[in-house]
Amino acid sequence: MDQITKSDPATADNSRHNIPFREAVSVWARIAALSFGGPAGQIAVMHRILVEEKRWIGESRFLHALNYCMLLPGPEAQQLAIYVGWLLHRTKGGVVAGVLFILPGFLSILALSFAYVIYGDVDLVEGLFFGLKAAVLAVVLQAMLRIGGRVLKNPAMVAIAIVAFVAIFAFNIPFPVIILIAGLIGYVGGRAASPWFRLGGGHGSGKESAVPDTDTALGSGIPNHARPSVSWSLRISGVLLALWLLPVAALVLALGPDDVFTQIAVFFSQMAVVTFGGAYAVLGYVAQEAVQNFGWLEPGEMLDGLGMAETTPGPLIMVVQFVGFLAAYREAGGSTPLVAATFGAILTTWVTFVPCFLWIFLGAPFIERLRDNVALTGAMTAITAAVVGVIANLTIWFSIHTLFREVTIWRRLGTEIEIPLLHTVDWTALALTAAAVVAVFGFKMGMIKVLFGCALLGAVLSL
Repeated sequence: MDQITKSDPATADNSRHNIPFREAVSVWARIAALSFGGPAGQIAVMHRILVEEKRWIGESRFLHALNYCMLLPGPEAQQLAIYVGWLLHRTKGGVVAGVLFILPGFLSILALSFAYVIYGDVDLVEGLFFGLKAAVLAVVLQAMLRIGGRVLKNPAMVAIAIVAFVAIFAFNIPFPVIILIAGLIGYVGGRAASPWFRLGGGHGSGKESAVPDTDTALGSGIPNHARPSVSWSLRISGVLLALWLLPVAALVLALGPDDVFTQIAVFFSQMAVVTFGGAYAVLGYVAQEAVQNFGWLEPGEMLDGLGMAETTPGPLIMVVQFVGFLAAYREAGGSTPLVAATFGAILTTWVTFVPCFLWIFLGAPFIERLRDNVALTGAMTAITAAVVGVIANLTIWFSIHTLFREVTIWRRLGTEIEIPLLHTVDWTALALTAAAVVAVFGFKMGMIKVLFGCALLGAVLSL
């Protein structure tokens, strides 16, 4: 790491930053092993270890980094790990933090995907995943309420969330458009110094944080290696761009646009660019395209994959690995479908997560300079509010396809809404979902206990 210039007042307190790289690697491995529960749980784990326990980074800086990651396409929890890893140990720190964060989940879901296609027709296995679907609904609802509780603290944030929900649920407005409009509204509100668009929803309490930046290893200034460097950003971004897009171009040229591997590479590369707001927001877009457009899997199978991602460590968006696995397994010709499926899973993971490193290494050095920029903070806060509305849409979509066997489409005044047919309700799924909701909100049971409990109940009912 570059030496810190103590005579520079902006970085004087950073002379204390002497965290050994090996210790950081062990901490990132620990975070990866504990990163269950989707983005809400993963961010909470990182906050507890990095801010409260290790005091490597302060509350204000942690939230600033999180809000920037919420602004980006892709999984915000993994991007937050890359960001903090980069802050601590520059390029190698960001790479190690980001890779370790997804490695346990990748290996776990790959093993579960093999079991799914080999033993998926067994009643016991079907019952396990049936129970998981019910629990997943409760977990997604809990995530929506948690995020909403952090940001929906004034009428402006509530209004943004409601409008975002109506736009995507009733009018199928593209998610990137919703995020762009919300960001513009927040930017204008921040520029106007409106308290409604400040970090935390405009309720300034005078208590900035439990762990001030000045009391941490990084301090409150900007480390030398975190200062904007156009040459460094261009070099590392060029390498990452080549690692991401050259394999995609090679598949297009070698196999043609209609091959399943080309479709996987192109679709999930597009997803990496346009899906903002984290995993729960991304899943609605992926489910719509993978189920309705490509026909790679059924809505119930999408929920099965989500159940895998919920019960394994790592980003919730690892469910796309399961989608790529099934797509290649079913569409690829030849006598080795499991080999094709494995390549499909690896390809999906590669084009999904390599861009995450690109976004962080390209933008983080400049975003660090903008920690006190009220307009940027306003844009990020408004985007988080819009994401709450998008997650609400995802919750309803999953509920319809889990609790009902048939739906009809209602079209009026430019809207297109899926309406469940009440006489097709699945009473068993409804009972399991109700039990999961009571366990989560009534008895405050942990997510892992609820997921495994519902899976066990589903298995018992299947027998």
